[in-house]
Amino acid sequence: MAPLQYRRSVPKDRFSTLFGALRTQTYHDPATRGPGSHAVRTLAWSPTGTFIATGSVDRTLRIWNPEKANVKYSTDLRGHSGTVERVAWNPVREAELASVSADGTVRFWDVRSKTSVGEAKIGGEGFSIAWAPDGSEVIVGRKDDMLVPISLATGKPSQQQAGIQQDVQTNQTTFSHTGQELLLTTGEGKVKILDYPSLSPLHTLNAHTAACLALELCPRGKYLAVGSSDALVTLWDTQDWVCKHSLGAMVGAVRSVGFSFDGSFIVGGSDEGTGLEIAHVETGEYVHTVQTAHPAPCVAWHPSRYWLAYSGDPVGLKIVGAAGGSL
Repeated sequence: MAPLQYRRSVPKDRFSTLFGALRTQTYHDPATRGPGSHAVRTLAWSPTGTFIATGSVDRTLRIWNPEKANVKYSTDLRGHSGTVERVAWNPVREAELASVSADGTVRFWDVRSKTSVGEAKIGGEGFSIAWAPDGSEVIVGRKDDMLVPISLATGKPSQQQAGIQQDVQTNQTTFSHTGQELLLTTGEGKVKILDYPSLSPLHTLNAHTAACLALELCPRGKYLAVGSSDALVTLWDTQDWVCKHSLGAMVGAVRSVGFSFDGSFIVGGSDEGTGLEIAHVETGEYVHTVQTAHPAPCVAWHPSRYWLAYSGDPVGLKIVGAAGGSL
């Protein structure tokens, strides 16, 4: 996979002017038949930003070319019989995607050949998925709070760890950049940091007074962002695990969080309220608002540009910057 060509970082005081000048592209999905019929549950950029994947309540899994909004340039991947709850790209293979569904399966896809290259039954409704940084395995979360590691060597749940039951509601997982730790959000307002693969506890953050729903490490690993049902996003220094900022401009539960490619800016997604509030990470100051007509629960920044993808519009996906601009 070719190395990323990053755009130059933008200073805080110029961000709103430059980002605000970008145009937004809309990606109309023909599966949309009315309000709520094609609600996007998940979206994710491929490692180089060549593709963006969306998964929906109507079982649609679509791969878009962000530079060509017409649906004829997209790929519809079919196979799931339930809601596509989460999609995630192999971090070391540009064209390999994993999707987890309420139908109790994880599917692996080659998006260039447009085919499913593997399937694993996880024994319950899938809810979350995270790739190990080396692309060797994924860990899948079920709605009954069971974690299921799946080896890419076999395409099946690990024989040694067919499932690890968690004693609390477990919402989202992510690996550290080294792959030696697994971080997960819980319904009791905590973030658990576990050794991997032993899953022995290393540290617990008492992050929020309500359920923690979303988390993401910044690209350089300096900060962890946590989104909660208390409508707050907190930023944690990963060296001493001290909360650096608490961002409170959102309305409703924070369903997703995302850092810009350079780690300078952060945004959260919620299924309540309108508008996306972008904050400067180092200062915690809000610097720009993306106006939206509807709530946008899913957000994701492009891996090397200041392009921001979000869901929530009845037509599906929108990307700020993809319609033109130099950022």
